[in-house]
Amino acid sequence: MTAEPPRGGRARVAVLISGRGSNMAALVYAAKARECPFEIVLVASNDPEAQGLELARAEGIATFAHSHKGLKRAEFDAILDGEIRKAGAEFVALAGYMRLLSPEFVAGWHGKMLNIHPSLLPKYKGLHTHERALDAGDTHGGCSVHIVTAELDDGPVLGQTEVAILPGDTPDTLAARVLIAEHQLYSRVLAEYVGRV
Repeated sequence: MTAEPPRGGRARVAVLISGRGSNMAALVYAAKARECPFEIVLVASNDPEAQGLELARAEGIATFAHSHKGLKRAEFDAILDGEIRKAGAEFVALAGYMRLLSPEFVAGWHGKMLNIHPSLLPKYKGLHTHERALDAGDTHGGCSVHIVTAELDDGPVLGQTEVAILPGDTPDTLAARVLIAEHQLYSRVLAEYVGRV
């Protein structure tokens, strides 16, 4: 099934979330700018209780939620893929989506799926990134937007923002500042990427 052509030349993006969806919200608000080259056509989650779904609905964006519990990874991802394609999405943006994707799903969106990660990749793939940066004595943390590949947090990096680590920082205080950087970086990199693919 192929995606519909973009309306008015804007790329159609589906956003996947698992929680509050603050990066999704940043993309939604960026898309309100007249010059933004993308629009959000679907917000989907593997958790029907994800807070971000309520925000998406309030903003008039289609949502889809389905628990992955009791389903094999490939089965769940096939359901998700069907909903994304039904929405006419051309790109997928992972925004705090906390579930590993099946190789089939990743292959189906090859070169069309981005993720934001709260570290300066290739440092600190996976979880507990801020704690690991602090434990290592790093002077900076940060965030990266990368193309999703079958390997966790391993695809080509499209953009990064460094965030200074302050004396006395905790994982939580560092995370709060990195999140501000994430919100700005993701919309900018996504806009650049859909404009050239």
